[in-house]
Amino acid sequence: MQFNGFRVIWEGLTGHKGWKPLWRDPEPQPEYDIIIVGGGGHGLATAYYLANTFNELKVAVLEKGWLGSGNIGRNTTIIRSNYLLPGNEPFYEFSMKLWEGLEQEFNFNAMVSQRGILNLCHSDGQRDGFRRRGNAMRLAGADAELLDQDAVRAMYPALNIDNARFPIKGGLLQRRAGTARHDGVAWGYARGADRKGVDLIQNCEVTGFRIDAGRIKGVETSRGYIGAKKVGVAVAGSSGRVMAHAGMRLPIESHVLQAFVSEGLKPVIDGVITFGAGHFYVSQSDKGGLVFGGDIDGYNSYAQRGNLPVIEDVAEGGMAILPMLGRARLLRAWGGVMDMSMDGSPIIDKTHIDGLYLNAGWCYGGFKATPASGYAFAHLLSTGRPHETATQMRLDRFARGYPIDEKGAGAQPNLH
Repeated sequence: MQFNGFRVIWEGLTGHKGWKPLWRDPEPQPEYDIIIVGGGGHGLATAYYLANTFNELKVAVLEKGWLGSGNIGRNTTIIRSNYLLPGNEPFYEFSMKLWEGLEQEFNFNAMVSQRGILNLCHSDGQRDGFRRRGNAMRLAGADAELLDQDAVRAMYPALNIDNARFPIKGGLLQRRAGTARHDGVAWGYARGADRKGVDLIQNCEVTGFRIDAGRIKGVETSRGYIGAKKVGVAVAGSSGRVMAHAGMRLPIESHVLQAFVSEGLKPVIDGVITFGAGHFYVSQSDKGGLVFGGDIDGYNSYAQRGNLPVIEDVAEGGMAILPMLGRARLLRAWGGVMDMSMDGSPIIDKTHIDGLYLNAGWCYGGFKATPASGYAFAHLLSTGRPHETATQMRLDRFARGYPIDEKGAGAQPNLH
């Protein structure tokens, strides 16, 4: 079923009786060429590109719950490529380019909105750091503009520019950044993969790996054993638990990241804004709610909920730049389980087990990286070689002494 404006009008006039399910609900086959463990954004994107771009025929996605039940539906929907280091910036710019053509490619409305992101700076030193970051972005083919105080004031007059403690000196603007509809992204990739013959198997938890002589043979699941020539694991915050079935201990920690949405308000923020003197980011949804977040909860957890101290910290950061937030009611909050790597950058690599591959360690960057992560992981699974933008995202980079320390916080996941 091809979506277009004429189809929407026709269904509206005929009682919406012609719509069909977006994907099949198949029974698992005894064996596949490639199994993707994890039916979130990265897993679904990987399956889509495996089938659509690399022409892999027998592919399955195994999800322990329902498709999109994890972090892909539990984030603040921001897409951007304003990174600094050469191990990251080309990758995220590749993702940004994929975002720009995504809806046309898989024929589904993911509500990609390139409304821009503005990173505020609050000191002369931070402004110099943003100038360096902007130059790195432009060298990698991304767009970047350094704004002075007057330009920021003209763009967002509601900001507390002259805050005594955190005066806003300017900001780094990426106009091509913005937001996308998180579950729309999952549904679009799922529908696209299904149309290419990928089996999307829900309620199928992986409980073990069958490994013989150092090579993967298949996976044990809650619905029985399924054979596979290759297995790719993309389960975000559950990576440590899943890879433990293969006897592996990963260089990641699992933390809760909370997000929040306010009651619906009149339009006040038409892009994305980040606070430079703390950790706070905010945008406004199409329904009027302010969607915002901040730091992870500092303790390790697999719970999809957080606690009050982080809510207070996030609210303080928001009030520092947008005092009007103090008048808005908090509508709801939720949490996602982040797989925080030791250097704040992701892992897309083979493991020491032949045929077993890992996609993990996304920290805060998981949603924005969805298209490039899926493409790069599919490239690795199909060809056995890393994609050109992901050559530094090695699993063994910590042992070799080659971290991609984007934030400069070292081996402290709670600070990334």
